[in-house]
Amino acid sequence: MVKVLFVCLGNICRSPMAEAIMKDLVEKEGLKDQISVDSAGTGSWHIGEPPHQGTKRKLEEYGIKTEGLVARQFSKEDLETFDYIIGMDRSNIQNIYQITGEPEHPKVMRLLDLTHLKKDVPDPYYTGNFQETYDLVSEGCRVLLAKIKQQL
Repeated sequence: MVKVLFVCLGNICRSPMAEAIMKDLVEKEGLKDQISVDSAGTGSWHIGEPPHQGTKRKLEEYGIKTEGLVARQFSKEDLETFDYIIGMDRSNIQNIYQITGEPEHPKVMRLLDLTHLKKDVPDPYYTGNFQETYDLVSEGCRVLLAKIKQQL
């Protein structure tokens, strides 16, 4: 079982969006028994909360399920549990390294570094642009899934 964890700041916008998109892709590919997906935030502000309304609306617009998505905080133990720890921006990556005490760990990467874009996924909590976030996260998830399928 390949385990993927998406990480952003508060786990209410970008990372639950990535979790939902990736779960949808995995299900459509018939790989639910081989790939598990979760998300977390490096901050503790939103623990136990559902995704931001903008995230939920955007996912629902594309027919992607949001049930069961609840914010949690990233922990040092996640480094042992997951095969891929995918941060949404450079700041998230730095926070992951700070929490784990493992700088430059090979399991940790920025989502869009897997694509030709090689940039941060902007936080729609601040920008309000959930469509841009959806488009970037979707592309990143497709590329990540292709990478994982090669591994399988």
